[in-house]
Amino acid sequence: MTEQIEQHDVVDVIRAKRDRGELTDAQIDWVVDAYTRGVVADEQMSALAMAILMAGMTRAEIARWTAAMIASGERMDFSSLSRPTSDKHSTGGVGDKITLPLAPLVAVFGVAVPQLSGRGLGHTGGTLDKLESIPGWRADLGNEQMLAQLDEVGAVICAAGASLAPADKKLYALRDVTGTVEAIPLIASSIMSKKIAEGTGALVLDVKVGSGAFMKTREDATELARTMVDLGTDAGVRTVALLTDMSVPLGLTAGNALEVRESLEVLSGGGPRDVVDLTVALADEMTRAAGKDVGRDELRAALADGRAMDVWRRMIAAQGGDPDAALPTAVETETLTAGADGHVEHVDALAVGLAAWRLGAGRARKEDPVQAGAGVELHARPGDPVRRGDPLMTLHTDTPERFARAREALEGGVRISAAAPPTRPVVLDRITAQEA
Repeated sequence: MTEQIEQHDVVDVIRAKRDRGELTDAQIDWVVDAYTRGVVADEQMSALAMAILMAGMTRAEIARWTAAMIASGERMDFSSLSRPTSDKHSTGGVGDKITLPLAPLVAVFGVAVPQLSGRGLGHTGGTLDKLESIPGWRADLGNEQMLAQLDEVGAVICAAGASLAPADKKLYALRDVTGTVEAIPLIASSIMSKKIAEGTGALVLDVKVGSGAFMKTREDATELARTMVDLGTDAGVRTVALLTDMSVPLGLTAGNALEVRESLEVLSGGGPRDVVDLTVALADEMTRAAGKDVGRDELRAALADGRAMDVWRRMIAAQGGDPDAALPTAVETETLTAGADGHVEHVDALAVGLAAWRLGAGRARKEDPVQAGAGVELHARPGDPVRRGDPLMTLHTDTPERFARAREALEGGVRISAAAPPTRPVVLDRITAQEA
């Protein structure tokens, strides 16, 4: 592709977007390619990213930018598989362990799930960190291994290869240190360049909204969801998005091994209602997008009767993990209690996420290690009645000196009121393709 790209002056490209102009296809192709090759300097791409943040992009510009990032690397091909493919992407939240029960559940019904996942950064957990708490499990698979596992097991959760949209990897790191992470065109193209390059036939997006999410407001979350659905649709991928609540943590755990344990409860027919409901809602979308008419009752039955657990065990074993091994537990625990009688009115997702991070469950930099057993375990959720002195949550860590900062993060994070609050659904909206 490099030989066919017309040469441009990067300053002209920056000025065009700074002045709220629409970049041409040729300008976009060139600047993404030139930045990936090192011809455009970091400071120049930083200026362009800030101009995009301030001026925005049209649907056509975002689609072309995404296509240029895809073209910077390889595209995967699942056409040799005997079953259709369907994938899910979450924008990240606190206690979001949905991928773990979801991938094997969808695979039960003859749909291949190629789930390329990442590691956590900051207060949002990473799927790979959670699975790496299982003894022996490995995240790195080659393309041939991945295809073989999809054929034999039906589901794979692994790390994305370095050759998939390398332009995104370079630009993502730059956005992180230049205050341009929030640019919706760049968020959408970052996510969708990898998902489209991955080669899945259908994609369901779980766009979180609330204090524990990247998108704090319904308006911003809707704009991001709409942009990504349009990108997927324009690229020929059947794409739908669910807007889901992240004002409170998902389930009762935030932390790597803690969340695996809770996922196993869901795969055994139990688990917290919100985790089960969201798993089933996403599985319903994924199977329908893959052309399978399953229905939510049958999906719930597959969790209850062990079919999804059977696929989970095969999926973990295929990647070197021991599905029967004991999960790591933290060396130290500390329990926080209710200060009054009443009902739990609210548990702030961001507060819980920060506490789990400070306890060692997350990382501040990509190279930081994580503690497999660290995190927060909730004993009460919004609506639950409590008495003064009842346990509200247990903090888990290997390093007890972390407890003080975790408690600081949780100050004001749990509210208790006299009356029970109204119930809030976990799925807030569904967004489908619209005409260009």
